[in-house]
Amino acid sequence: MKKLGISIYPERAASSVWMEYLNLAAKYGYTRVFTCLISVEGDKDKVIKDFIDITSHAKKLGMEIIADVSPAVFKELGISYHDLSFFQSLQLTGLRLDEGFGGMEESIMTLNPYGLKIEINMSSGTKYLDNIISFKPNKDNLISCHNFYPHRYTGLSREHFLKCSRQFKEQGIKTAAFVSSKTGELGPWPVQEGLCTLEEHRYLAIGVQTKDLFNTELIDDVIIANAFASEEELKCLSKLDRNILTLNIELESNIPNIYSKIVLEELHFNRGDVSEYMIRSTQSRVKYKGSDFPLFNPAAIKRGDVLIESSLYDRYAGEMQIALRDMENSGKTNIVGRIVQEEVFLLDKVRPWQKFKLKV
Repeated sequence: MKKLGISIYPERAASSVWMEYLNLAAKYGYTRVFTCLISVEGDKDKVIKDFIDITSHAKKLGMEIIADVSPAVFKELGISYHDLSFFQSLQLTGLRLDEGFGGMEESIMTLNPYGLKIEINMSSGTKYLDNIISFKPNKDNLISCHNFYPHRYTGLSREHFLKCSRQFKEQGIKTAAFVSSKTGELGPWPVQEGLCTLEEHRYLAIGVQTKDLFNTELIDDVIIANAFASEEELKCLSKLDRNILTLNIELESNIPNIYSKIVLEELHFNRGDVSEYMIRSTQSRVKYKGSDFPLFNPAAIKRGDVLIESSLYDRYAGEMQIALRDMENSGKTNIVGRIVQEEVFLLDKVRPWQKFKLKV
């Protein structure tokens, strides 16, 4: 099951504030919490108390809590990878190893008696995972998550992101990545220029970022990296279909009813014999065969336009298409709407035979 998560940084605000944020996220079905022990400074006893107050509250809400750690944290706190009881006492669900050990250490940690998940960094692009697996870990306790990047222009390229993600997915390891809230101003570090995994996501709406990650079919869980996401943002992600790409569209006004039914009520899929010029959803021409498809808007076709062929196009009448390029209109094709501008780039990610939906 694909999950949604938020991030908390206990040293950056009062515990009561974080608890309210957890309550709000739980209201909208969020079940994961990311937190960070790497950036924590100050009195350790107070740090531990604040963590336990917050983590115990999250657990009561049915959330899993994973904390970012590094070898330096182990050393500073005097913790051995053979004994993870300290992290269990913080009521954590697992540890995220921002910096890894040598492979053997990680494999031993996956065998801890507390069932703590060991989450490893997905973003390095090395043979790190293969190394850990060569030491025979308990793969049931091994999960993974990408980094996030506070400094603009430092986030992952799509090519590297996909390459790294495939390494983990092909081994059957659960994956996660981060998206950035436009209202969030708190992260683990003072730099705050958005907090995302993919650089191209930095200034996109949070719903678009999340659609893109789930649509790769390589990411299981999506976590909002910065705090505090607005209630509107939390609600937006909770309403997304995590299994089928749903694109937002703007319909032309006063379009014939049959056209709005085809666009909004059908489950579409991209034909397997794909075109460079358009996504073709052809079942509507079969389902509504014999219907009248009047010509009403045969304008020049622009990338992102949603098209339905008129009855003038004979055997293609009623077929729905989405333009991938600007094209000349033969005079027989209706433009019935358009994909919202910030989601047009997602059209290039629709694979052959992939199912998708459209909504206003």
